[in-house]
Amino acid sequence: MSLPASLPRLPLTVMLAAALALSACSSEPEPSTPAASTDSSADAAANDSAPAEPAPAPVPDPAELLESMLKNPARSPENVARDASRHPRETLSFFGLHPTQTVIEITPGAGWYTEILAPYLRSHGHYIAATIAPGSAPMGNVRAPLEQANKTFHAKLMGDPSAYDQAAVVKFDRAAPVFGPPESADLVLTFRNVHNWRTQPMSPQGMFSAFHAVLKPGGILGVVEHRANADVAEGDKSGYLSENQVIALATAAGFLLEEKSEINANPKDTKDHPNGVWTLPPTLKVPAGEDVQKYKDIGESDRMTLRFVKPATTP
Repeated sequence: MSLPASLPRLPLTVMLAAALALSACSSEPEPSTPAASTDSSADAAANDSAPAEPAPAPVPDPAELLESMLKNPARSPENVARDASRHPRETLSFFGLHPTQTVIEITPGAGWYTEILAPYLRSHGHYIAATIAPGSAPMGNVRAPLEQANKTFHAKLMGDPSAYDQAAVVKFDRAAPVFGPPESADLVLTFRNVHNWRTQPMSPQGMFSAFHAVLKPGGILGVVEHRANADVAEGDKSGYLSENQVIALATAAGFLLEEKSEINANPKDTKDHPNGVWTLPPTLKVPAGEDVQKYKDIGESDRMTLRFVKPATTP
């Protein structure tokens, strides 16, 4: 029986181990049952000689492990250079990241946060990247770039098994997103994605409802998004949204706003750029003749950082 496409696949090493174990069990004869011994000393000796179960590896301190992941020399130097703008230490700590969690990252792009999250969760938790299935709805001229982005991301995972061999990928239908079995995740993270869902053939409300469905009661939704000063109109293509608009989407899906943070705030961002948020770094889509340095001096966008909780079910 094939698994539903929405479910994350087990790493290949796990599936091979399971197959070998089943093969060994089917090929060995069932041992006969020995008569019960009346010699308690013999029983004690047998117990003493039995190999002890290996103790599970201790769970590392969350803050120390995160620090080691940020300093991991395997991270891309270009990505490390953006730590000062993206504040991964403070952001992930604010969202309550822990080594034992099942964490789903929504549309991870080129894998900036994947470089931190997948190795962090490799030994004790579970990292799942949720990517859009290119054929799940009409996308016009966006389909080819989306397929290429998925290939690039998968190549990244395959290129470093020591970091990504336990990572899983779920491809979701943008028209009816499902990110895994109901109530299976501890933490869902989305970084600078919500504005995209208003201009693509996918429903922002449907995405937030799917986040709610996959999270356990008490689970956390962490959102980082480009922040407008006021609500933006439907069809706005600036890349910004107001906090009120994002909070309304989450609240309508059943979440409670637990806390806001100014970790990713940037007061220099005037939010009136000719090509919206993409005028700023790292894209720097600056019109010809304009001063590029002006936008470099502003830096990356002003961003909201919101932590929502899925309320625990009533006993």
